[in-house]
Amino acid sequence: MASETDHAESVRALRQLRRMRTFYAGGAALWAVSAGSAGWADPGSRQMWVSVVFLVVFASLLAMTALWLRRRQADQPTEPVHHAAPRRTAWRRHANA
Repeated sequence: MASETDHAESVRALRQLRRMRTFYAGGAALWAVSAGSAGWADPGSRQMWVSVVFLVVFASLLAMTALWLRRRQADQPTEPVHHAAPRRTAWRRHANA
């Protein structure tokens, strides 16, 4: 059974992977627009090929991050884990004397 620190690190890792997935998706979109614009203005130019290379790099990073995120989420249990005590105090029922 995993300790609480392992669970906390796992939650942080998932959060970081989601942030990186968003960043890589934005980078891939930016370089796709740049490659399309450079290819439209001057097909076969060095600027177009550099944009295409960066597009491939960001797309591959996005794919790897999505794969890692899917694997990490598959390892997580489906039921939520409750570490803290409930906020409401339980009603105490006393037997009538």
